[in-house]
Amino acid sequence: MKINMDELLDSMLEGISNMDYVRSEDIPNIELYMDQVTSFMDEQLNSSKRYDDDKILTKTMINNYAKNNLLPPPVKKKYSKEHVIVMIFIYYFKTILSIKDIETILTPITEKYFGTDSAVDVASIYEEVCDTAKSQIQNLKDEVREAYETSQNTFKDMEGLSDSDREYLQLFSLISSLSFDVYAKKALIERIIDELPEPVHKKK
Repeated sequence: MKINMDELLDSMLEGISNMDYVRSEDIPNIELYMDQVTSFMDEQLNSSKRYDDDKILTKTMINNYAKNNLLPPPVKKKYSKEHVIVMIFIYYFKTILSIKDIETILTPITEKYFGTDSAVDVASIYEEVCDTAKSQIQNLKDEVREAYETSQNTFKDMEGLSDSDREYLQLFSLISSLSFDVYAKKALIERIIDELPEPVHKKK
């Protein structure tokens, strides 16, 4: 195994720089049928797939979201722009959070701001949090670079290792460091959620 670690770092940092989100203005401001929603999500989030056959959103997923109180029901089998935004939130949250946790954090949003005429609505909340997340890109790149540089200093003085073994162990060290970062942040998120009240759904 031979991995060019500098090229790997450059590739990771480039990937972070290219991270983007579905902009609110790109979401159709008309009601969509389920097939149209799944097609839109697949097109917009295709770059986030790891494998070509990964599913972004399916009809079964949408039905399960509604069944688990994550998504307000459609109106005459049609989904609004706000429905799509909620599904985008779910798409990102579900990679690290349970369905129950997602319900806990999304219910106050959907119950208070979904379908409202006030200045604060689901779309404005989405834009605000996405802009905030986007502003953290440089900090994330700095963290990854620091983790990489730290990993390159591991196993340097350990005797009995071939160059290829040392290279792999340094790569393993980098993966472990990044994994611990994700683990720690996930634990913090869950602790915050545990302090939130149980979700209360209004009767429709």
